[in-house]
Amino acid sequence: MKEVLWKAADKLRGSVDAGQYRDFVLGLVFLKYVSDSSGGGAFQVPDGARWEDLTAAPGSLGERIDSAMDAVMRANPPLDGALPKIFSGVDQRRLGELVQLIGQVRFGGKAARDVLGEVYEYFLEKFARAEGKRGGEFYTPPSVVRLLVEILEPYKGRVYDPCCGSGGMFVQAEKFVLSHRGRLGDIAVHGQEANERTWRLAKMNLAVHEIAGDLRCSDTFHADAHPGLRADYVLANPPFNMSDWYRDPGDPRWRYGVPPAGNANFAWIQHILSKLGPDGRAGVVMANGSMSSRLSGEGGIRAALVEAGLVSCMVALPDRLFRSTPIPACLWFLDRAPRDRVLFVDARSMGTMIDRTERVLTEDDIARIAGAYRSRRGSGHADVPGFCRSAGLDEIRSHDHVLTPGRYVGAARTSPDGEPMADRVERLTKELFAHFEESARLDRVVRDELGRLDG
Repeated sequence: MKEVLWKAADKLRGSVDAGQYRDFVLGLVFLKYVSDSSGGGAFQVPDGARWEDLTAAPGSLGERIDSAMDAVMRANPPLDGALPKIFSGVDQRRLGELVQLIGQVRFGGKAARDVLGEVYEYFLEKFARAEGKRGGEFYTPPSVVRLLVEILEPYKGRVYDPCCGSGGMFVQAEKFVLSHRGRLGDIAVHGQEANERTWRLAKMNLAVHEIAGDLRCSDTFHADAHPGLRADYVLANPPFNMSDWYRDPGDPRWRYGVPPAGNANFAWIQHILSKLGPDGRAGVVMANGSMSSRLSGEGGIRAALVEAGLVSCMVALPDRLFRSTPIPACLWFLDRAPRDRVLFVDARSMGTMIDRTERVLTEDDIARIAGAYRSRRGSGHADVPGFCRSAGLDEIRSHDHVLTPGRYVGAARTSPDGEPMADRVERLTKELFAHFEESARLDRVVRDELGRLDG
């Protein structure tokens, strides 16, 4: 279904403004879903706004769709302002063909919500790839989001994202809760997004997954939309190295130092810290420069964060995870419970290339990194040369509070012949099991021959 819908939607690409194409397609698919599921789903669809009504009445098809979108939003307050009303000005012939094709898809039955959720996630990924750098404004690669969620384990509580894009962090957090036998209401979602079109996309995405969320549209630095919030978890992928941002040097959020005007990295980190409750934890995607930069006071801010015990883990990511930017990325994990050690994880050699330009973290990669973090929070942590190491404050001070994992984890242990120890263990294990299998085969052959001799 996903591929069929995408090919159908692609018919309209040339006749719709590129900036509106994403909203256009997802809006139509959403309208079809609520029409099919009305009466048994979470949304009310007034008479005259159902899918079958779109082609039944005379006049402009685009105007009828705009009216239907308006009616659905009025009937469902959580959708207020989320649905696009941009259909009257496009090529009506092509629009009619697309409506006819989408009309052949049925979103009925108990699995309708899950099917629509898959379609939305598939479409968002397709749009992000098609838009390249601009796609990074609303989309974080799924494997990176899964890694953040698996490490933070947001079972229950308030989840916040100050630059929520299309809401992917919230959707993955909900999936985590449900996969661990939780319920939809176990997490409360709060988010903010400065781009109005992207904010509408997030509202629609949450509605698709039936997640009740408080999403606001405004600039996080200029107008904090959740001033009293104390979150249990923060998941965020802020714009890297943002130079054009609203900066008030007297802002009370800058407890650990005033961020430089030319780079908002440490403004995002300090804003996120200001949102964490007493036991709150955060996972933040950042440009690699945030781990080592000393420009314009950034080194001092980083040192203050470490000395306050707020940095719990740093993860260096492999390259080419993000199609939208060539800038290398890392993960910061922050914890309101003070810590005198930082876990460093060097994951730069991980991931699998899915084509010539894009890498993804595999489930095994995610499990290994998350496992290192969890064992460090418990009592079973063991350093692994070349991969992870827990370092104390004195050692971090000796490195001038530079947090690049490669400085701390060292080189992977190698065998006398130069083969990395991890690779050697994996190879020998495979060889051992191969010998076991061959031994079992020979045992069967001998028994068969002895059986024939006895006969």
